[in-house]
Formats: sequence, C-alpha cells, structure tokens
Amino acid sequence: MTDPVAITGIGLITPAGQGTAATWKAVCDGVSTAAHDPQLAGLPADFSCRVPLSSQELGDRVGRTSWRMSRCTELAVLAAREAVSDAGLDPATWDSQRVAVVIGCALGADAVRTEQDRRLRDLGPDMVSPLTIPLILPNTGAGEVAIDLKARGPSLAPATACASGATAITVARDLLLSGQCDIAVAGGAEAALTRLTATGFWRMGALSTRSHAPAKASRPFAPDRDGFVGAEGAGVLVLERAPDAAARGARPRALLAGCGNTTDAHHPTAPDPNARGAEAALRTALAEADLAPHELDHVNAHGTSTELNDAGEAALIARVLPHRPSVTASKGVLGHSCGAAGAVEAVLTTLTIQHHTVPPIANLDAPAPEFDIDCVTKEPRRQQVRTAASHSFGFGGHNAVLVLTSAP
Repeated sequence: MTDPVAITGIGLITPAGQGTAATWKAVCDGVSTAAHDPQLAGLPADFSCRVPLSSQELGDRVGRTSWRMSRCTELAVLAAREAVSDAGLDPATWDSQRVAVVIGCALGADAVRTEQDRRLRDLGPDMVSPLTIPLILPNTGAGEVAIDLKARGPSLAPATACASGATAITVARDLLLSGQCDIAVAGGAEAALTRLTATGFWRMGALSTRSHAPAKASRPFAPDRDGFVGAEGAGVLVLERAPDAAARGARPRALLAGCGNTTDAHHPTAPDPNARGAEAALRTALAEADLAPHELDHVNAHGTSTELNDAGEAALIARVLPHRPSVTASKGVLGHSCGAAGAVEAVLTTLTIQHHTVPPIANLDAPAPEFDIDCVTKEPRRQQVRTAASHSFGFGGHNAVLVLTSAP
C-alpha cells in the first residue's frame, strides 16, 4: 500500500469551454462537441473537437506573456491557474522552492512547426520566428506554467503519447511522496489539430471518417465504432500530501490512492490484444490503493472508439472486474485530446466521486454484444462511487492507470 495524496484543486479547458463546470455539464449532458473544422476542410476526416476560443480570446485570457506561447501552452497555463485557485493556494505566498510542475504532452505545438516550415520554404530564413524552438519544445508548457505560478521546484514534461497526462500525475505523486516537493501542479495539454496530424492519424486508420455526421462519430464501445475524433484541451490537478492539506484546512475533492504504469513491449501503435500490460497496470494501481478488484466501483475508460483499443479494454475490464462496475468514456463528448486526455479524465473521475454521478457515454445505446461491461448510456447515473480507476493507454505501449478514492 502507498500513502494516498490529496487532490485539492482541479482545472479544465476542453472543447466544452473554459473551466471545470462547463466540461462537467457537457459530459453529463452526453452530447458530442465534434463539428466540421474549416482548418481540416477537404480531408477525409474534416471534423474535430476544438476548444471554442479563438487565438485572440486565448491570448486575452492568458495576458501579456501570451505572445511567446503556443496554443498548447496557453491551454496549460489557463487550466493550471484554475486548479491552483480551486485549491485555495496563492502563488504570491507559497514556498515556491517546494512547488513542482509536471505537465505531459504528446504532440505539442505541431501548428507552429507547420507554419514556420511554410515560412522558411516560401519566405526564407529571415522570416522564421526566433521563437520557433521554444514554441515547439514539448516541455514549454511545464516551463511556462512554472513561470506563471512562480513554482521553482522540479518541473518535468512526460511524453507517453496518449497516456502523457496520466503519467504526469503519477510522476507528480512520486515527487510528493519522495519529499522533493510539498505541492505538485500536474496534468496534460494538447493542441495539435493540424492538417498533417489529422491526415497522419487517418492514414493509420485511427480516425473516424463519419464526415456526414461528425457529432455521431466518437462512439466508444459501440458495435459500429470506426475511430476517434481529434481534440485539444488541458487538464490540471493540484496534489498535496494528505496531512499537509489537512494542516492548512483544505478539504480534498478526492484522493489519488494508487498508480500503475507498464509497457506492452508489443507494437509501436497497436495495443496488445490480450491487454496484459494494461492489466498489470490496473492490478498495480489497485494494490497500491490496498483494494481488491471487486472493491472498485467505477472505471473511466480510455475508450477511444477505435476497434482494437475498445475491444482490448472491454475484455480487460470484464476479466479483472467481473462484478461489472459502471463504465464511462468521456471521449464520446470531448474527442481524443491525446497528451491531455489522461489528465482531463482524471479530473472527471474526481468529479464523479465527488458528485456521486457517472456521466453517460455519448452516441452509445448499448455496448457491442461481445463486451460484457456495464456502460452508462443515455443519461447520467446516480451512484455512490467510493473507488474508481481512470485508464490511459498510449502509442508505444504505454499504460497508465490511476485509482482514486473518496476523501474522508
């Protein structure tokens, strides 16, 4: 058993809007945010789930330093500010040397790279921005969040593809428990909805091609699922050792009780069809939380709406958790925000525990007949969720599972 840490603050910016409340309402409503995307016009998959804020609106909300930030970094900064405020912490007064920042990212500022490459080709070297390198580095989000919050403890940027956000939370938990910091600001951010990225995912067969009905495209665990919908967003949590949170009078939203991280060592992109690595990650997280599998009440599934991922994950849940805990998958509403997804879903799992409510899976009437899992569909389910797992799996065979429990 590993000592749990307290989740004392949360922040989100997603295709449902800025702020945790907007995203929670959207996932509980169960209506997809996917729509045709003018920037992807003419492509086989010409739709996405974008954060509904223009570059100007994002810049205005970030403030005077936005000129040097990519869209991905701006999302990270805004989500981190909300999480810190929600935790009741003030960067002006905390011990900055004892605050860590861990922000995962998979693809990062692909749009910046694409634009600067075009400028180099068409206009010459003198017209390439001198900010190109810091804009596209995957660690820039962590660095800018640290600058914005005046956090001078460890800062890291894990990159485990679509598990990056969840991996970041595990790393932050470990920094806390090892005594390297007293507060950890952790999560993930992504904003890589470019024509090249969309085409690359399509060529892999990973994207849905339901251009005739984009709002129906992301269908986790459905028998007719055909791929994910690309998205952007950011999710950030504030973590503290439980005694420290109690000492300052902070009431945790939930506890991070266990983490499991493994690697399939199977294929660069395809999951292990037997989900052995994912199973090991889930069992490790449960063991750290001192829970038996039958004590788990709920699963926030990775649920990408791809054929292989959903099949493997459903089989894993049925095999390890035969008591059929409730299952949700927020990518039906929010799309797949790659490096941000694991952190966004950790925030949503926290809210499920806190509000005793499991959001439904969008576009799902019933799971595929071969999936023996209890998917929540059509409307939110009221449920006393005391223990929950959040699954995240990434290209490269990365598996990250977080187990959360209700706060006393």
